[in-house]
Amino acid sequence: MATLETDFGQTHFGGCYLGHQARNRCLVKIANALHRHPGDTLPYKLHAPKDYKAMVRLMNRPETTHAAVLTGHVQRTQELMRQSEGPVLILHDTTELDYSGLRSIAELGSIGGNLGRGYLCHNSLAYDLQQQRVLGLAHQILHPRKLVGRKEGAKRKRERPSRESRLWPNAVTAVGPAPSGRLWVHVADRGSDTFEHLAKHVHEGSAFVLRSLGRRKMQPGHEGLRKARPLRAYARSLPVQGQQSVAIGARAKQAKAEATVGIAFGEVLIHPPHVRRGEYQKKPLPLWLVVVRQPQVPKGRKALEWLLLTNVPVTTAAEAWERVRWYECRWVIEEYHKAQKTGCTIERLQFSSAQALQPMIALLSVVAVTLLNLRDASRDETTARRPATEYVHRRYVEVLSAWRYPGRPPQAMTVREFYLTLARLGGHQNRKSDHPPGWVVLWRGWTDLQRMLDGAEAVGFEIRGQT
Repeated sequence: MATLETDFGQTHFGGCYLGHQARNRCLVKIANALHRHPGDTLPYKLHAPKDYKAMVRLMNRPETTHAAVLTGHVQRTQELMRQSEGPVLILHDTTELDYSGLRSIAELGSIGGNLGRGYLCHNSLAYDLQQQRVLGLAHQILHPRKLVGRKEGAKRKRERPSRESRLWPNAVTAVGPAPSGRLWVHVADRGSDTFEHLAKHVHEGSAFVLRSLGRRKMQPGHEGLRKARPLRAYARSLPVQGQQSVAIGARAKQAKAEATVGIAFGEVLIHPPHVRRGEYQKKPLPLWLVVVRQPQVPKGRKALEWLLLTNVPVTTAAEAWERVRWYECRWVIEEYHKAQKTGCTIERLQFSSAQALQPMIALLSVVAVTLLNLRDASRDETTARRPATEYVHRRYVEVLSAWRYPGRPPQAMTVREFYLTLARLGGHQNRKSDHPPGWVVLWRGWTDLQRMLDGAEAVGFEIRGQT
């Protein structure tokens, strides 16, 4: 495996997947340029016309595929997952990538209620719970949604290879089982709540926690001796067994917040739906239900209610809260999607073929991992005081320090100091009453910092001092 030293640390790509050493070096050069200019167009990221032309040629080669570009990074991610002693959460979610303007690419699918064209990008993000750090992409699927008529029968839909609901179980299979002595937990939102997906986890023995829609039939207990009931009605009948605070991720017109909630739990036997809509055995699944609900709702917010299904046993309130903490981390992948779209402007790519577009999506998706880790490290009390040079090259620290403290020798900066100074460079005032810097402000600051560094290097200016 080839390792690329970048200004953000290390990004890993496969050593032989392009079949030629020169092409590997070209890909490394492109990746380094993307790390240096994450939030700009490709012509800006690759200043020299020869570099831009080389990138276009490389991305259009038949051996440069989406899977080939991701191979090395995914292998490295799984290596880190195997090394982790604590639980590793595999956060799954699908986001739409809009390429409606690329009219020459016929392979794009329908998005936005058939108002646009692009891909469904299904990401599986590995997250180390102990370190509170994203390890990398464990898998990624680019899926062009195909429109079908409403008259398509259940059997034909079930057997169709392009069925969108296959994304969830296919991603589980692609990630593979956890090694002996390790716990990997798949975490997903309500979009994953299909019986096929649940059965895949039970059949393959992979641990999961997902939020249910609550529309299923079930029986209390695992014995199947009690009367079947709707899942949501049963969940609301369970007695509350303690209260704690949980984090609520940011949503449209609602900022990130915390809520005090009660918890309840119990064994459930989930029934398969009457109409078989996926590929699974029509047998009930013995699972555990964890219910999170908000007794008092603040004005302007909807009542919080999570119905979490898991195949990891829940026999005590402490175990139930642990499953809730796992699900809380699902918000990380929402931020990852913002890093893809706002931080890396992944939807602004201008290619004329899917052959060229798909590997560049893979490359920018790897860059988004490092950008997300840099931002999150600055916000986490356990990592914020670490030296910034653990996350960015010392040249960035020196230049930013010289800008922030003119007339003084360059000084060492912590991750948080670097983050806040970078945000100030992008226009954030860093006042106590201000919200934390968003992606746009941060990468505006990063772009300005990169120009400052480029200017210093162009005139041969070297900053010396403490680093």
